Amino acid sequence: MINVSQFSHFRLGGFSETGFLKHVFFLVAMLIYMLILCANLLLIAVICRNRSLHEPMYMFPCSLFVNELFGSTAFYPLLLDQLLSDTHTVSVPLCFLQLFCLYSYIGVEFLNLTVISYDRYLAICYPLQYNSYMTFKRVSVLIAAAWLIACLSIVCMVSLSSNLQLCWNVINYIYCNNYSIVKLACSDTRVNNIYGLCCLVLTIILPMVLIFYTYMRILRICFSGSKQTRQKAVSTCTPHLVSVFNFSFGCCFEVIQSRFEMNSLSPLVPLFLSLYLIISQPLLNPIIYGLKMSKIFDMCKCLLLSKLPFIKLK
Repeated sequence: MINVSQFSHFRLGGFSETGFLKHVFFLVAMLIYMLILCANLLLIAVICRNRSLHEPMYMFPCSLFVNELFGSTAFYPLLLDQLLSDTHTVSVPLCFLQLFCLYSYIGVEFLNLTVISYDRYLAICYPLQYNSYMTFKRVSVLIAAAWLIACLSIVCMVSLSSNLQLCWNVINYIYCNNYSIVKLACSDTRVNNIYGLCCLVLTIILPMVLIFYTYMRILRICFSGSKQTRQKAVSTCTPHLVSVFNFSFGCCFEVIQSRFEMNSLSPLVPLFLSLYLIISQPLLNPIIYGLKMSKIFDMCKCLLLSKLPFIKLK
């Protein structure tokens, strides 16, 4: 039995030999990463630059955009390096750093989406008291709490996994995955499994229950309210619901990919399932929030057009 600290590297077994196509995959991954960086940075800059957007309904999505950059930067640089590599190895410290960042990204995403659902619930169900409830201080506390809870819970998970005694150092994944590392252990993993279940409940299941509860309350108000109330609910909740459903599906794909054997399927299927969670959300959120929230969309157009030469804004 070998302790994790005695390994110099892990080998990522999820990569297959692609020959000359590895350069095509590299260019596609680079393009996606650049799109994610540009889209999310643009929206962050627009929200931070304009004081009129310093409101809860824009500050909470801004936290989402920051998180998309955080998760994507934890994934794409290493992926790009591995696509051009012939050995597909990653050092142990870098592997655990990526594991921490990716799992924190998932936890922060769900907790942020939960906070946004709470904000929408207050705006629709208590419109007159909304400004007194959702102050700048409370918004800051909620965003900070989402990040802190997610990151602290993952720190404990990484600490437990790094102290395991392992029989092998091959992770059958294209990035560092905690469950894959735990499966390599020769030592007792009951504590890891129990804590992993607690993290699952804290950062995914409980937020999903809270989101479901808030939308049940919102629907009740909509059915008993006026047509104007229903239209307001649809316009303000649609981006959030699309984001919640997409990320939930991505997490389901991740669980299926990591927990069940897929030897009978094409190798591309588990590859797609493992990539969907990390690729889709950072691309989707800027689109649905940037296009659906007309105020952000208009300011993005003004910012972009003002930077282009030979274009005068009317």
